[in-house]
Amino acid sequence: MNHKIFLCETFELQEKESKGFNLPNYRREPAIFVVRNDNQFYAYENSCPHTNAPLNWQPDQFMDMDSDYIQCSVHGALFQIQDGLCIRGPCVQQSLTEVKLIIENSNVYLITK
Repeated sequence: MNHKIFLCETFELQEKESKGFNLPNYRREPAIFVVRNDNQFYAYENSCPHTNAPLNWQPDQFMDMDSDYIQCSVHGALFQIQDGLCIRGPCVQQSLTEVKLIIENSNVYLITK
């Protein structure tokens, strides 16, 4: 059975912004992050496929300088927002681990099993 965990309201993330979220029973903080792009919400585990290092370089800073790509703080790898695919860096063609979301009544929820 799937469970919903409230993360935030949609207005809390502006276009091309990212935000990290802590989850119970996860060692890494933040455990996941959400990016808003083209009015869609995308979520991934906060872990680079190359080194398993956290992606953020400061709290809620998961994006490159132009906010066009997700960027790893360790090696500067760039990932597409829409699918988490690495397009530049040491993990090219590897992907971030997607996290399932649902938007209901302007609220963003994480979907877990």
